[in-house]
Amino acid sequence: MGLDVGDKRIGVALSDPLGLVAQAFEVVERKGDKVFSRLKEIITNFGVKEIVVGLPLKEDGSVGPQAEKVLTFAKELETRLGLPIKFWDERYSTQEAEKILLEADQSRSKRKKARDKVAAAIILQGYLEMRRKDESSEKGIPECNVGAFNLRPSGFP
Repeated sequence: MGLDVGDKRIGVALSDPLGLVAQAFEVVERKGDKVFSRLKEIITNFGVKEIVVGLPLKEDGSVGPQAEKVLTFAKELETRLGLPIKFWDERYSTQEAEKILLEADQSRSKRKKARDKVAAAIILQGYLEMRRKDESSEKGIPECNVGAFNLRPSGFP
C-alpha cells in the first residue's frame, strides 16, 4: 500500500498481488482516529503486507517541517497497525499527478478529488519498480537505484 500523507487528506494506492502495478485507490480524510480505522480496514480487506509512505523532502534532500509531520504520522501508523513502513522520496509526485490528470482532461474539481490518490500511486509505483530492480540485481543483473529508504522507529530523525 502506498500513502501520500497530507495535512487534510491521505491518498491511498494499492498494488496487484504480484507487486507489479500500483493503482490509485481512494482518498481518506484525516479526521481523528477514523483515518487509522479506515487504513486498517483497507489493510485487512486487501492483505497489505507493507506500507510505502511518501516523504516530502526539501529540494536539497533534507528533512523539513512537512517531512517531520509525515514521519510523526508514520511512526504512529506503524505502532497502531504493526506493519513495516518504507519511505519513498516523493518530491514532485503531486505535480506529476496533476500533470497526469490534466493530460486526461479532468476538470478542476475532479483533479482535486483524485490528485492525492494518483500521487500515492506514483509513490507506490516508484517503490515497486525499485524493488524489482533490486531483485534483478540480486540475480546478477546490475542496476543503480535511488529513492527508497527505510527508517525504523529508532532511526526516525
